[in-house]
Amino acid sequence: MLDVGRHPNVELMAYSEVEKIEGTKGNFKATVRRKARYVDENKCTGCGACTEKCPTPVPDAFNEGFSDRKAIYSWFAQGIPSTHVIDPDFCRVLNGKKCGICQKKCEAGAIDFEQTDKIVELDIGAVVVATGYEIFNPEIIPEYRYKDLPNVITAIEFERFLSASGPTSGHIDRPSDIIVHNQIKDLEKKEKKSKKGILRLEEKHGLSSKDFFEKFKNKEYDDKENIKDMEKWAEKYETHLELSRSLTYLKKVSEKFDVAKKLAFIQCVGSRDLRFYPFCSGYCCMHSIKEAIIAHEHENETTSTIFGMDIRAVSKGFEEYKVRGGNNSNISYARGRVAEIINGPKNNPVIIYEDTKEQKVKKEAFDLVILATACAPDKSVKQLSEILDIEINKFGFFKTDSNKPLDTTRKGIFVCGCAHSPMDIPESVAQASSAASRAVQAVTDIQQTVKAS
Repeated sequence: MLDVGRHPNVELMAYSEVEKIEGTKGNFKATVRRKARYVDENKCTGCGACTEKCPTPVPDAFNEGFSDRKAIYSWFAQGIPSTHVIDPDFCRVLNGKKCGICQKKCEAGAIDFEQTDKIVELDIGAVVVATGYEIFNPEIIPEYRYKDLPNVITAIEFERFLSASGPTSGHIDRPSDIIVHNQIKDLEKKEKKSKKGILRLEEKHGLSSKDFFEKFKNKEYDDKENIKDMEKWAEKYETHLELSRSLTYLKKVSEKFDVAKKLAFIQCVGSRDLRFYPFCSGYCCMHSIKEAIIAHEHENETTSTIFGMDIRAVSKGFEEYKVRGGNNSNISYARGRVAEIINGPKNNPVIIYEDTKEQKVKKEAFDLVILATACAPDKSVKQLSEILDIEINKFGFFKTDSNKPLDTTRKGIFVCGCAHSPMDIPESVAQASSAASRAVQAVTDIQQTVKAS
């Protein structure tokens, strides 16, 4: 990415959207909307001082909602260009409230709340569409109870858990445990605030809350003038005691927490399924094996079971990688489709499945269940197909010529990666090179035609 950002022949237009494409192969005119960042990317040094001081937390989509970012943020640490953007939906200033802390803290003077969208027109010879893919939403499969059971997560969420820069700093903490830890933090804040209020009352009346509360319960106060203050004090003290009890209980519960060591991976969630997508997503089997191997590297006691109709390890070295995972990383492969996931003791998901080798229905509890979700077409495909005037196929990916697999239905517009169909990273990279070659060929063909005429 850094090489792309520095390349003299590449103009990077991040945080922008194509609104219109007109013309023909070799002579297109593109209309692009450059969205307002409210940060001058030429001045921003990416130091992060603004993010550190911003008072507005927002669920972090990059970490799948398991952590917070700020209203001013960068999408991820290695992003190019190395700059920030203000989220207009959450920024206090852009919603008519008082703040402006980021502007005060930015020594480079890069914050500009008056910035607006810009429309840019480009003369181009060819177009390469590489819009990526969307993660299939497993909520619509009721038997897997995603979102209902906290310890059932998707493969991309687990990927963030394994990352050192992720929400758990690389530790495989269970979401149910994370919820409890967050509750403890909230209760600690409330208890601290409550304690301050009670201390003020104790200083005012020269009496400890414990002694006061005993007398109040025994109706030993006859001061009718201050009865309302006494009632308020008693109410605050009761609330404080309840907070302390809840906090003590949750801390005691959290002492028994440990990282997830028994993992289950369920393959073909949404793919190879006539209810959703009948095709194989291609990369899910190897992705699950990779995640299971990395999980074992993080914690040697980790065991993983991969449930699938079959494991499709079809590329060079993939079968050997699968076998090595079984031999060295405590991975076992269970042939069978999971029928249902139910909740068990201690929030452990219990998988009900048929073992097709033994022809028996079995139940097994796990610490964490990971759903290998289908590779779905990106949500922008339909709108972009209308803008580019190209067709999409019955599965929702961009339609291409069977004899020229990177050519769309409009000359001069090409496609690669998961915008074409589900595929893994090596194949996407190879296709990207091919699409770039086709784009160069389209431009040179037109140039040669012009010269000949």
